[in-house]
Order: sequence, then structure tokens, then C-alpha cells
Amino acid sequence: MMSEETFGQALRRLRGSRSLRDLAQRATCGKSYVADLETGRRRPTEAIAAALDTALDAHGALIALAGVRADMPVLAQAAALQLGLSDALAAGPMTDASLNEWDYTVARHGRATRFRPEGELLPELLSDFADLKRLLGHRHSVHVRRRLTLAVAHMSGLMALTLLKLGDASSRDWWRTGRAAAAAAEDREVLSWMYAQEAYQQYYSGDIEGAVELACRAQHLAGGLPCVGPALAAPLEARAHALLGRREEAVAALAAADTALGRLDPADRIGSAFGYSESQFRFHSGNAWTHLRETARAGEQQARALELYPLGDHTDRALIHLDQAVCLAADGDPAGAAVLATDTIVTLPADHRSALIIYRARELATSVPEAQEVRALREVLALPPGERDS
Repeated sequence: MMSEETFGQALRRLRGSRSLRDLAQRATCGKSYVADLETGRRRPTEAIAAALDTALDAHGALIALAGVRADMPVLAQAAALQLGLSDALAAGPMTDASLNEWDYTVARHGRATRFRPEGELLPELLSDFADLKRLLGHRHSVHVRRRLTLAVAHMSGLMALTLLKLGDASSRDWWRTGRAAAAAAEDREVLSWMYAQEAYQQYYSGDIEGAVELACRAQHLAGGLPCVGPALAAPLEARAHALLGRREEAVAALAAADTALGRLDPADRIGSAFGYSESQFRFHSGNAWTHLRETARAGEQQARALELYPLGDHTDRALIHLDQAVCLAADGDPAGAAVLATDTIVTLPADHRSALIIYRARELATSVPEAQEVRALREVLALPPGERDS
């Protein structure tokens, strides 16, 4: 057995010299029910386990044991015990140390988006989100609830970004949850960040005008604050304008992005979903110039971005290489473009070949003239994900 003591054994020990009748009255249940729990003839419900835990000042011990059965496999006992302990801890008061741990957890996930594959990150996000939801189910002071609500906003944004990269349309639901949480916490900076990130959803789903609207909304909400939202939103606005052929508006948005980046605190100029760095700005600027077919300017930005990005940032480096392929095609070398795009896909680690990257490569494959190299690219993209290595 995983636990040395069953729920019934712990209940009997904690009851001590108290009578069954006294404990039953305190827990608002029947005396025979308590007796059956102690002998193991009955299993406790979550509600009765919590009531008995409170009546005996067990500090969560009975809640933790409530889900553990002697006939469970060892690993199932471990999982049930862990869940019970989480419930017990969630019921207690939140300390500053506990809140700081949540801040760290959220920040760690934000950094992980830059180098971990989405399929690997998603289960951990779900697990931590389940714990966060459990915490929110209890009473807290206004200060504590606000910090937890901001954690919900940030985690919702990470869920949306992860699902977006996986090509899952349910990401849109998480943007709504994140915006609602940021609004409930009355935090303009976080709400600006949410709208900026959601603008990318619109952009990659083909709603370019919608992307411009949300990017402008993000900058408006920031209200001049030196925060990540406008630094993230302005270059996306530039890319959208460029895609629509609006050169003047794109150039103006790039200038706004440069200014917003320059105003950021160094702590926010980092490789994280919650930050914005020069490497990202160079990538996004290069993408805008690529859309405008000003390939020389695009090439300068792409080269600088690749210098700045760490090798482990697979997603953005792959997207930059695909932009370089688009520029090659625009300069009259469709074969070279197809070769570069094919190499980008086949050399990318399999678990980093997100739906977003494959979509961008397919866009290129359908926009260039037919050639042997283009056919090879299309054949690679038509293969199942596990067969694209050769």
C-alpha cells in the first residue's frame, strides 16, 4: 500500500477519546456512518471527509486520504493521495510565499513557450490550471483573489497560444476566458497583452482586418504605459497592413513598435510569452518587409533575427527561414525557395513541426510556379508528420 494508514484508521486515531455520537454531531452525520467509516465498510464522500477533517482539526489529512482505497494499484493510490493533498492545501489560507510560487509557475510556463514543443507543454499547463481552479473555489481576501485572477488571465493566454500552435480552434475560447479574468482584476497591462496575443490568432486564421483591430485595441488599452502589450501589438499591426499592401501604415506601425520596444523595462525584453525582445522585433519587421516584397530590407532584418535567436527557439527560427524562402521566390528563384522550405521542415525536430509552420510552408508551396523542387516540397508536406524526416 502507498499509505501506511487508511482513511478509517486515521479517523479512529484522530477521534481519540471522543464518542462516535459527539463526532457525528460535529460533522452533521449519523453515528453509525462514522462507525462504518472507521471499519472500512463505507467510503467517505468529499463533503463528509471535509466535514470530519474540520471537526477533528486534521489539517487536510482526512481529505487527502479520502480518495485512497486499499485495493487501488500503488500508482493510483499515489494519484488519489496527491489530489487529496492538493484539495486540503487549497482549503487553507494563501500566504505571500504561495502566491509568489504561482507567479513563478506562470513565468516558467511563459519562458517554456519559446523552446518546448506545444504537445509536451499542454499537459503541464492543464495540470497546473486544475490546481489554480481548485484554489479559486475557496474564499480569499480581495488582494489574494486579484493575484489569483491575474494568474488565471496569464495561464489562459498560454493555453490559447499553445492550442493555436497546435491548430486547435478551441484556443478562441481561452482568449475570452483570459480577457474576462484580466478585466475582473482591472489590470490594463494584462488586458492589453491579452488583446495583443489574440490579434495573432486573427492574423494566422486569415482575419487580417480583425488582427489590425485587436492590435490597435491592445495599444489603446495600454494608454501610454511602457508594457509588453503595445510592443507585441504594433509589429503585428505592421505585418497585417503589409499583407494588405498598405505600405505607409505598415511603416508607421513598425516605427511605433520600435518605440514601444525601446520603452520596455529590461526585465520584459526576454524570451517569453510575457515579454518581447529585439529578436522578435527583427523577425516581425522582416516578415512585414517580406509581405511588402521589399526583399533587401527583409533580408537585413531576417539575418539579424537569426543572429539574436537562440538555436533552441525552433518555431520562430523556422518561420524566419520560410520568410527567406518567400523572398527567394519573389526575387525570381522559386526552386531555391522550395529547397530552403523543404530543408526547414525536414531539419526541424518532429515535435516542433506545429500546424502553424506546416501551414506557412503550404502557403509558399501553392504560391510559387511549378518546378521539380516545388513538387518535392509538396510531397514532403503531404506526408504524415512522422514521415517528413527523409
